[in-house]
Amino acid sequence: MPSLLRLSLVLILLAAHALAGDTAPSRIAVGSCANEKRAQPIWDTINKLDPQLFILTGDNVYADSADPAILRASYDKFGAIPGFAKLRASCPLLATWDDHDYGANDAGVEWEGKGAAKEAFMAFYGTPPESPMRDRGGVYDAHVFGPEGKRLQVILLDTRWFRGPLKKLSKEEAKVREEKTGVRGPYLPDPESDSSMLGDEQWKWLEEQLKVPAEVRLIVSSVQAIADHHGFEKWGNLPRERQRLLKLIRDNAKGVIFLSGDRHTADISKLPPNGEDGPPYPLFDLTASALNQGGSSREENRYRVGTADPFGQPNFGWITIDWEQKDPAIRLEIRDADGQVVREARTTVGELSR
Repeated sequence: MPSLLRLSLVLILLAAHALAGDTAPSRIAVGSCANEKRAQPIWDTINKLDPQLFILTGDNVYADSADPAILRASYDKFGAIPGFAKLRASCPLLATWDDHDYGANDAGVEWEGKGAAKEAFMAFYGTPPESPMRDRGGVYDAHVFGPEGKRLQVILLDTRWFRGPLKKLSKEEAKVREEKTGVRGPYLPDPESDSSMLGDEQWKWLEEQLKVPAEVRLIVSSVQAIADHHGFEKWGNLPRERQRLLKLIRDNAKGVIFLSGDRHTADISKLPPNGEDGPPYPLFDLTASALNQGGSSREENRYRVGTADPFGQPNFGWITIDWEQKDPAIRLEIRDADGQVVREARTTVGELSR
């Protein structure tokens, strides 16, 4: 094992041990889309806030390759960034992937390089030898932190390994649509599609995880689960799958909050109680993207919290849970590279437990 990967594994295990047992994290940072070929000063800001848990929601490196050597080199470069290395040594780290660390832009079940990508992923994030992830497809996983009454569950979905084809416009068709409607992106929702987002194996696993006792559940989806106006990748491109997801939550789980990335722009979305077959409590989706890249700051979103446009500069998500209150308060924030709050939403465990 290369020395950098060996050191990375040691740091991951030490940090994970620090949050083991009965500790309920109250300061959680979230980020995505960190191009390892560019500077990443945002880690210094995150380190100053001293998170107790950091969740990477995908595009954590931009390998875009099936070559194991290129995949390893991308992770080595990411792991060597001083600010990230400091965070990793002091804070438990959980991760799933998106298309660029999966190996190819917008790739799904068809991608022939996914086996090599998974091996590189597990090596870098220190997947234990006994982890069920090693014996199944994809990188989905789940963890529970804290004692009864203060339990935080983190469910990390894999929206790549099993995902079927999407309905796609030609470049010319996409250009015409954007000129007429302002909607950017190449994809269309397909109500008739039989494509799966998660695959049968992962769907069954997710239902089991939603029945695990927890007060707050963070479901990590690399692509947005709530926002549906844009034409890029999202759950809304597969309406049957999105409806299945909302119904599964409605029938099985309280306390759900989505975390997503992908977009190179940050937003907070909120599906109202009982909306679109969803649960009888509001469903939030905190989209934190990107850690060191800019994106669009103009886009419609009928579920957006507040009236401000999405935030198109480098950012990260910041979640606080005040477990000591009778009804624990939850704050969902988007913070800029200087740590300033630029978007926010508030809820409580009680509101998410209707």
